[in-house]
Amino acid sequence: MNVYHASLEEAQADPRLKGLQGASPFERLDWLALLANECLDPARARLSVVTSGECMAALPWIEREGRIDALANWYSFFVSPLGDSALLSRIVEALPHGRAAFAPLPEEDARLLARAFRNAGWCTLAAPCDVNHVLPVEGRSFAQYWAERPGALRETVRRKSRKGEVSLRILTEFSPEDWEAYETIYRLSWKPGEGSPAFLRKWAEADGEAGRLRLGIAEIDGAAVAAQFWTVEGGTAYIHKLAHDERFRKSSPGTLLTAAMFEHVIDRDRVDLIDFGTGDDPYKRDWMDDVRSRWSVQAWRPGAVRHWPSLALALARTLAGQIMRPLVSRNGDG
Repeated sequence: MNVYHASLEEAQADPRLKGLQGASPFERLDWLALLANECLDPARARLSVVTSGECMAALPWIEREGRIDALANWYSFFVSPLGDSALLSRIVEALPHGRAAFAPLPEEDARLLARAFRNAGWCTLAAPCDVNHVLPVEGRSFAQYWAERPGALRETVRRKSRKGEVSLRILTEFSPEDWEAYETIYRLSWKPGEGSPAFLRKWAEADGEAGRLRLGIAEIDGAAVAAQFWTVEGGTAYIHKLAHDERFRKSSPGTLLTAAMFEHVIDRDRVDLIDFGTGDDPYKRDWMDDVRSRWSVQAWRPGAVRHWPSLALALARTLAGQIMRPLVSRNGDG
């Protein structure tokens, strides 16, 4: 059995690792490398790999201030180990620091990773940290899906569509002009400043070439007033970015565009799932049916004395949460 730590460039050049990639952007080596190069520090980004005969597993991570963190940021819907989970313990045994933190993880991946850390002798805490709104399409047409949406949402789309004020375009190829329109709308929206515009543009360009891009543009009198950046991959439509010009809010261009995007990915792309990413924004509940938990896994080597204060603090917070939950429940019951 062999364990080694590779840079993202080295990992992409190794044909054996291509088979470990999953069916989402966040499990692709090229996407992780782009994220590291544009948003993080590529010199500190690694892919720990273990091989055992024909079996392989890998764990992306980045070194931050003497600890190991997930190779992720706000663009990542989730993080995940790659390959054979039975080999994860060998990877965590070989990690070079005494503290590690991975989030946001799907629940099953969190349990597998936490078990691997415990089996390797680390002190480990795993807990929910966020939520993920999704829509399982379950073979429905858009018309069937739309009939199940809240009446107020359907009425808004009906009334605003009848006015004919907003025109909609959905693009599957990258265009510099349309991307410039997206960036302009984003700057005019209520959103905070984009963390890494260069990363987002390069991602859109790459997914446009691969046929995964779905860029929606809403226009009024020929001027773009709302835009959305989605991708489609592995049977899932991922909703990455939404923005609209606040000056045209009364015309509901963002709502009309969202409805058109849902129709496109359901009826044309025939996806199985639509993923609205992390965060419990109230408006997501109108569009999605299910909510999944996202988890964090924190781990400490018992012998890493310098990390004992953070371990003690995490344990104290966990204990306080366990005490408060029954108190809140009793108070809520009156």
